[in-house]
Amino acid sequence: MSETKATIKFKGNPLHLAGSEVNVGEPAPDFEVLANDLSAVKLSAFRGKTCVICSVPSLDTPVCDTEVRKFNEQATSLGEDVVVLAISMDLPFAQGRWCGAAGVKNVRTLSDYRDADFAGKYGVLIKELRLLARTVFVVDKKGIIRYKEVVDEMTNEPDYEAALQAVKEIGT
Repeated sequence: MSETKATIKFKGNPLHLAGSEVNVGEPAPDFEVLANDLSAVKLSAFRGKTCVICSVPSLDTPVCDTEVRKFNEQATSLGEDVVVLAISMDLPFAQGRWCGAAGVKNVRTLSDYRDADFAGKYGVLIKELRLLARTVFVVDKKGIIRYKEVVDEMTNEPDYEAALQAVKEIGT
């Protein structure tokens, strides 16, 4: 997998991202990840809905836990035409246990551990760690990327308000 020009930081130390970089206004590449029951899930299955895709290094860390819980809280107010996907390299079984313990029911947790298909197609694989960078993408009903945030410092949360504003601007 090729390295992008993008870098992020973990506690101030630089890390390099691998994969193909995508940008706002481009078609969102289809990808395949695994649901908690190991079934394959493709982005194209959500065509016709606005998708908020957040990727996190691991649900089993404080910042990732907080992020997915916050998106879970907001998901109910976004309407039925909006789906929130949280993708990590965590194993599907661990994701399922985390969702049960955290009471997360409005966000679909998905695993990219098998093929790093999402990571490679969106340029968010942390080369040094084989984890996903903290990112948020908003994809409209036609499959076009309308918002992108790659969080510069892994220990920081994303800009929730900007992502939710992007969803509102698309309309449901």
